[in-house]
Amino acid sequence: MANLVPLENSIPVAPLKLAALKGCEEMARTIDQYLVQFRKDLVLHHNDRRNLSGYFEDSFLIGCDCPRFGTGEAKGKLTESVRGVDLFLLVDVCNWSITYQAFGHTNHMSPDDHFQDLKRIIAAANGKAHRINVIMPFMYESRQHKRTSRESLDCALALRELTGMGVKNIITFDAHDPRVMNSIPLSGFDNFMPTYQFLKALIKSVPDLHLDNDHLMVISPDEGAMPRAVYFANILGVDMGMFYKRRDYSTVVNGKNPIVAHEFLGDSVKGKDVIIIDDMISSGESMLDVARQVKDRGAARVFVCTTFGLFTDGLEKFDDFYAKGYFEKIITTDLTYRSPNLLGRPWYEPASMGKYIASIIDILNHDVSVEKVRDTTTKITNLLNKCK
Repeated sequence: MANLVPLENSIPVAPLKLAALKGCEEMARTIDQYLVQFRKDLVLHHNDRRNLSGYFEDSFLIGCDCPRFGTGEAKGKLTESVRGVDLFLLVDVCNWSITYQAFGHTNHMSPDDHFQDLKRIIAAANGKAHRINVIMPFMYESRQHKRTSRESLDCALALRELTGMGVKNIITFDAHDPRVMNSIPLSGFDNFMPTYQFLKALIKSVPDLHLDNDHLMVISPDEGAMPRAVYFANILGVDMGMFYKRRDYSTVVNGKNPIVAHEFLGDSVKGKDVIIIDDMISSGESMLDVARQVKDRGAARVFVCTTFGLFTDGLEKFDDFYAKGYFEKIITTDLTYRSPNLLGRPWYEPASMGKYIASIIDILNHDVSVEKVRDTTTKITNLLNKCK
């Protein structure tokens, strides 16, 4: 484990336990396997830690469930005691594949349902856990993070609600706007980026990719993705360009102002491979339009890297654009639910995050600085040197 040294000089705040809410079981099992291996490595260096209560286990997973009544109402339930433990709760609010019965009808769980279940499990802990930490890769209501008119501030309210229930640390990935942490200034809020995992998946799936300024360029699809694209371009040592959206602010369609056009700022992309990087693919309209425009400007190959692949309007239009040659690969993390249909697409490539999350949990459980896992510049540099 890369972070062995800081952990050798510290002890955990409490015995570690991990509970996965419905829809996160597969990711939780992966995280658990890495945690078990990490602890084995540490015990080899410090055999006396074997005697620490709950430090060295065959599994850190505990069961939890939210059974429902016929009306659709639910209750939270933990399968074992959590008294005195450092409890980590894993939740995927975007897993729409989970269903439940209400009045004889089948409902798909919405982000609201997942968030309510999270609160139920926190309530089931009943104040007995030494510390409660929530790992919510896609931050609930993160797209409603600021007020532009008479609107609710849903993400801020959700964070306040969680901390009011006793949650000490909230861990998320590629937050739509990390400044939402200002709503809970006295609580822990950590936002991690999957840049290293993107690059690793890209190099693995495209072995002939040339990582130099003559052959590669990084594109931001809008103003909001600029910080991600700037870092990615700088670490690779390549040029960067960006699109900005011209919107029609006089109308609202599906809760947002429609995009009139994408305008490009930057050097020529002709003959270069292009990486488009953003935080999410929702319907995909904007991303596909950017990919088409980049290709029309003479780009050689187009690769899309997004943290969350939601694909809310289905996969057919992505199949169509792939068949027309507008992009080569779409890489997303496995932080949110991905349908079997998506996993079988020839243009899709996953970026695995289980080991990274396990490392974050181990660091937080030992109560040492997370900068060791947040700053991936050294890992990226070593990866690039291997490729060269």
